[in-house]
Amino acid sequence: MPSSPIAIVTGGSRGLGRSTVEALARRGVSSILTYKSNESAAREVVEGVQHAGARAAALQLDTGETGAFERFADVVRHVLREWGDDRFDFLVNMAGTSHSGLLTDVTEEDFDAAYRVHVKGPFFLTQTLLPLIRDGGRIVNISSGLTRIIYPGRIAYGSMKGAVEVMTRYMAKELGPRRIAVNTVAPGAIQTDFSGGVVRDNPEVARHIAEATALGRPGLPDDIGPMIASLLSEDNRWVNAQRIEVSGGQAI
Repeated sequence: MPSSPIAIVTGGSRGLGRSTVEALARRGVSSILTYKSNESAAREVVEGVQHAGARAAALQLDTGETGAFERFADVVRHVLREWGDDRFDFLVNMAGTSHSGLLTDVTEEDFDAAYRVHVKGPFFLTQTLLPLIRDGGRIVNISSGLTRIIYPGRIAYGSMKGAVEVMTRYMAKELGPRRIAVNTVAPGAIQTDFSGGVVRDNPEVARHIAEATALGRPGLPDDIGPMIASLLSEDNRWVNAQRIEVSGGQAI
């Protein structure tokens, strides 16, 4: 790998994605981060990365719209050329949306929307970007503790993330000849604006999570971002095809 690796982090303008981009910057990794609609937040992350001495670019992308992926790849090529490269090293499929609803209440439209963002999006974005990923690179797909910890009302979301975990193992097998390692990171309950900020802003929910977690508190974004940055480093070069839960011991 080059002396200055490059990552693409979808959903890198907020929450866990932002923490990941910032943690990578502290390790000297430059990032192309995506945002769906909040350009100002993305620009703020870019400025912080540049202040840390790394390069960053923010590109708009809706990961539920596969028709935009080829155009996105063209813009990525342009950014890479500006940075004097033609490949990137790490792909973190972070972007996602929350969904709640019992089996009896989930509509077909709800289900399809969750599928487009959490399964179809990462699958075809990875496929589109494969020619640009350096041999020996790494991919991290984001799952959830909700594939193991079952809460009523999370059936569609949890099912999509279960598909991501299986997809990760297939990717690892098929990309092995290129020495590209592929792993899943599954966060537990984290205090962000995800799900309307319920873990961050609802004291009763936060208390419940803390009581159910061995380390005694809900997670924070910076419990996740640095872990992903570490997973992408050479220290973890032999970790492949794994589901790594990062939950502080929630519901064990």
